[in-house]
Amino acid sequence: MTYVIAQPCVDIKDRACVDECPVDCIYEGSRMLYIHPDECVDCGACEPVCPVEAIFFEDDVPEDLGHYASINVEFFAELGSPGGAAPLGPIDGDHPAVAALPAPATAAD
Repeated sequence: MTYVIAQPCVDIKDRACVDECPVDCIYEGSRMLYIHPDECVDCGACEPVCPVEAIFFEDDVPEDLGHYASINVEFFAELGSPGGAAPLGPIDGDHPAVAALPAPATAAD
């Protein structure tokens, strides 16, 4: 089991969870953060600090956000397991489902 970051993180990327993660398993994509399922130790430190409540234990992801469990897994299909997010830095790109989401409205819209 692992924790999952879901849609509320898209275009927010607060990063409080990154600061709390003791194993550096939260990676930054272009539009959201992703938890590496093989590197997460299920400590739960990330969940309570998320200001937009985007982080869920895998078994507790709301039904309408359930597909984010596979989105977090699939994000790492090509990347593999780098062994820590900090040395890698931000990743230019996102899972295709996240990349396809509409851009947030701006004040000019």
